[in-house]
Parts: sequence; C-alpha cells; structure tokens
Amino acid sequence: MKCPYCGYEETKVIDSRELENGFTIRRRRQCLRCEKRFTTYERIESTITVIKRDGRKENFDREKLLRGILKATDKTTIGSVEVRKIVDEIEINLRAKGKEVTTKEIGRLVMNKLKKLDKIAYIRFASVYKKFNDIKELEEEIKKIKKKSVRRKPKNNK
Repeated sequence: MKCPYCGYEETKVIDSRELENGFTIRRRRQCLRCEKRFTTYERIESTITVIKRDGRKENFDREKLLRGILKATDKTTIGSVEVRKIVDEIEINLRAKGKEVTTKEIGRLVMNKLKKLDKIAYIRFASVYKKFNDIKELEEEIKKIKKKSVRRKPKNNK
C-alpha cells in the first residue's frame, strides 16, 4: 500500500476493524517513511451481476448505487451515514438473492427504503428510475404517496 502523502511503498497497519455491514474492513495505516497516518477500506469483491433493462450484464457497482442515492437525498433529512447504511442493506439483500439481479429489483429496493425515510428523496429517485415522460406521471406518483401517507397516519384519541 503506497502512502498517499509521500508515495513510499511500505506502511504498517495500526488498527483494523470490521464494519457493521460485515463486508468491509477499515484499516488505519502509518507510513514507515513520513509517519503520516491514513485510512483504507477493504471490501469483498462483488460477485453480483446486474442485468440491465436492455439485457446487458455488468458487475454490481456499489459506488454507482451510492452516487444515485446521494443525488436523490441531497438537501433532505437523510445524511450520508444513513445513505451508506441503505447501500449496505441493499448489498446484503442482493447477495442473498444470488449471483444475478435485475436493475428493476435494485430500483425497487432503493425506492422502498427511500419511501419510508423521505418522500422527496423517493420522488427524485423514482423520477429517474421510472423515467417519467411528463408531469402527469409525476403527479400520479405523488398522489399514490399521499394516499398511502393518509392511510398510515395514526388517529389522535384524546
């Protein structure tokens, strides 16, 4: 592992911790030349194949999923730590499903998570994922959310 500060190729591991998701190890390292410290993350290489809408296949890209959710949650109540937890949960769910998953499955998982946490983030993600063609389709999606929100509100009994 090269030092990001001086480029020296020898470092020592000071601390290792498995993260909550069980698929990532965080390591604190120290350069043996300049003695500066830095953090690295070690992840299990993805063995999940994603089947795209057009039938193409590509390897699951955790960072791509993370970027998409971060865009949808920008300037909402959902922070980056929570987004990373969502990505962890989705990745665990996908691994349990097997070697191949469709983009439809991934999109459904993301939308279910976002719908529970923040309606605006959900609409942002859904508008890209569902490829709304016009404002009417967006309005219909908002109406669905409003109906479900009204049904779930508990009654105040005084």
